[in-house]
Amino acid sequence: MTDLLIPLLLIFVSVYALGKKQDVYTPLVAGAQDGLRLLFSIAPALIVLLTAVSMLRESGFFDLMSQFLAPVCSLVGIPPELVPLMLIRPFSGSAALAVGAELMREYGADSLVGRTAAVMLGSSETTFYTIGVYFGASGIKKTRYTIPAAIVADLTGFFMASLSVRLFF
Repeated sequence: MTDLLIPLLLIFVSVYALGKKQDVYTPLVAGAQDGLRLLFSIAPALIVLLTAVSMLRESGFFDLMSQFLAPVCSLVGIPPELVPLMLIRPFSGSAALAVGAELMREYGADSLVGRTAAVMLGSSETTFYTIGVYFGASGIKKTRYTIPAAIVADLTGFFMASLSVRLFF
């Protein structure tokens, strides 16, 4: 059914416009042009961000930081196995989903690690990706307090995810 959603929507709008005798082609083309302008404005930020994430992952930076942060996470009650997920999530949603899937495959979806990973994925944001896309699209160059506030929100989400899984599951 979802495969038919876009074609059905286009057919409905076309038939409706024909019934009302309105031109829909001109606004459709104008919308497509606006979409392409937006794509060209945010593409550089996305390319840089995805390149940086790939470089950090391939260089072993995330593995090194995982080893460094594991004792701190154990202290605050977050399973150390989740450190790679916590490091990658602010940068890349797809990479975070891959890490989460790997954690669930290794430890089980119903394990403490699997459940905490699932809640962490749902309670945090791809901070740098979002900032790159939205700020790039709107032309904002100075992020000032946005990044520190977003990182604090992500850390709170990670901590609360771990706490909620321990309390409620």
